[in-house]
Amino acid sequence: MPKKKKKVKKVKKVKRVAKIKPSKNKTSKQAESSKPLRVGQDEKPVILKVKKQPTEKKLYVVKDYVVYPKHGVGKITAIEKATIGQIEIQFYKIFIEREKLTLTVPINQQSNLRPISSINQINKCVSILKTKPKIRRTMWSRRAQEYDQKINSGKIYDLAEVVKDLNKNTDIMADQSYSERQLFEKAYDRLKSEFEAVLKISPEDVQKKMDKALGRTQLSDVE
Repeated sequence: MPKKKKKVKKVKKVKRVAKIKPSKNKTSKQAESSKPLRVGQDEKPVILKVKKQPTEKKLYVVKDYVVYPKHGVGKITAIEKATIGQIEIQFYKIFIEREKLTLTVPINQQSNLRPISSINQINKCVSILKTKPKIRRTMWSRRAQEYDQKINSGKIYDLAEVVKDLNKNTDIMADQSYSERQLFEKAYDRLKSEFEAVLKISPEDVQKKMDKALGRTQLSDVE
């Protein structure tokens, strides 16, 4: 029998493509375009202007009462301007009667301030003062820290809570430790000053109102 012929596979030849080198003219043009442009000597110099501070919405006017968290109730005595470091700053002058202290608060930081409470909020505080104090068994150092934070929070309900919890129903010194007495008086005085500003009555009448709510016994009553 005749032998079968084997099929031979044809191998395609791959043509080599020559790489085209970039011309020197193109690279030089690209380099020139990437070079920074030189500023002409005829340009005018930049004149620095006094910038104004960013402001929040203005809420208060002179003679308004406000509460600054770390100091309590104060009265705005003036709204003034000053230029510090090429920035024009507008600020409140706030007098804290209880501490005989004048604060300077920039208007763009007035979020630190709050308006004095409403009559309804004062009435709610009186209701808080009438409730029983919370009995807590944690260490005094921790409780004292929490009370101090509440006093400096600027929140009137927190302030009323501290007064209520530290109240001993009497003015006799032996019934309170020195540190308890200090925190109580601090909270009591701040709450009292806000009652005075809102209710517009004498300090004596405010004290009577608060002491009645707390059920406090005055030394004069004991005698």
